[in-house]
Amino acid sequence: AMYPVDLPHVDDTDLTLASEQYFSSLESRPSGCNEWLELSETFKVRLFSLFIYFFFTFLNAYLFTVYLSVVALYLHEKWWPVDDLLRTSSKSRQGLMLVQSTLERVIVFLLSQVVERCPQEEVLFSLHPRKENCKLLWSDGQAVGFYTTKHKGSLCDSWGSRCYLLPVLDTLLVRRSWRRRGLGLQMLEDFCSSFSTEEFVGVSSPLSPNMAAVCRRFLQQHEEHRERLYEVEAPGGWSQRRNIWLNIHLGRYSLSIRKQTHIVPKKSEVELWTHKQSLSAISAC
Repeated sequence: AMYPVDLPHVDDTDLTLASEQYFSSLESRPSGCNEWLELSETFKVRLFSLFIYFFFTFLNAYLFTVYLSVVALYLHEKWWPVDDLLRTSSKSRQGLMLVQSTLERVIVFLLSQVVERCPQEEVLFSLHPRKENCKLLWSDGQAVGFYTTKHKGSLCDSWGSRCYLLPVLDTLLVRRSWRRRGLGLQMLEDFCSSFSTEEFVGVSSPLSPNMAAVCRRFLQQHEEHRERLYEVEAPGGWSQRRNIWLNIHLGRYSLSIRKQTHIVPKKSEVELWTHKQSLSAISAC
């Protein structure tokens, strides 16, 4: 079976035009003549003339919603259930791959805003801007996670002139059914290796318990990154970054792991680290 991400490339304009034409055809139908969308052998929903549209700053697309839950997307002249949108038939689509197409951006949106979000929760992830780097993680023919990156020198926001002073891993998500398999660790490793020439790299603040646990495991395995990985608030000056390994030793994170061993740092180790940070701050002035 072919899935949307494997079909010929569709740009934003074509996607918008096709959606508008389809909805116009629905509105022109006589009252009571509604179309049914069959999502499985036992579940189908009626397509009414009234739809809720989602407009993205990075993408013009229309999603059909039922009770504020996205169930399908109209593409290539047919409706696709969300589960199909997250799948691929291409064997070459495996591991971490850079997001480039419109459909890949749709997948990132679905993962961050729909699939892994309970209806009662507020949106936890911001939308993925077109110019922001993002990698999707594929495994066994489906999208199982992603991470986004703020590059050094990129604007912190759209209304100011501040720029990031170091590369920052901004968001990272692994689908619930795929967690505890080391995939978060795989993405953090990929991020750090992608900027191997940078003296310092960051992870966006605040660190969630899950992300703090991933960082702890990563830094336990990679001592060479302990002095270069920081928790960062934009734009990432020395007053806006905290060394993650040091803060783990100081017990400043709530680590989301089943069995947490309390680490008591040596006094000399803390003093040495603080001294290094002070020297780095002075040299940056």
